[in-house]
Amino acid sequence: MRKLANSELDRKSVEDFKKATKTPIIIILDDIRSLHNIGSVFRTSDAFLVEKIYLCGITATPPHKEIHKTALGATETVAWEYAEKVTTVIQQLQTAGVKVYAIEQVENATFLDQFSPNKDERYALIFGNEVYGVSQEAIALAEGCIEIPQLGSKHSLNISVSAGIVVWDFFQKLK
Repeated sequence: MRKLANSELDRKSVEDFKKATKTPIIIILDDIRSLHNIGSVFRTSDAFLVEKIYLCGITATPPHKEIHKTALGATETVAWEYAEKVTTVIQQLQTAGVKVYAIEQVENATFLDQFSPNKDERYALIFGNEVYGVSQEAIALAEGCIEIPQLGSKHSLNISVSAGIVVWDFFQKLK
């Protein structure tokens, strides 16, 4: 085996990325404190051609050098928008026919491995604050909650790790 050079990776230009057919996934980041987590979610969203990211509440917005450090330019490819209230974004997306799910540990959550997205639907996935998770207000508006099954003692994943797991799972199930 030989490691591939960057020139062999068939990378899309910013223009090609913007023209490409997107995976029908929208990410909603609500009150994310860590600029590195925000940048990491941008990078994951670029990797899987995510449609858009909504940055809500205290979530910082590009341009910011700490976001750029982990996003590595993905803030230029992935569409994003800031909104003060996550509840407003949820309601707007639902009005547009998007199915909104919170990624959270709640009563009667559907485990990620048991969730089957419909290929004819668009999905928005809410990821919440590193300490407090997705707000109860957002959970109340969502179609449901999806939980990542965990077996260890912590039952807590970093938000950027959670986003990577969930986006990959949806991506491979939708393709």
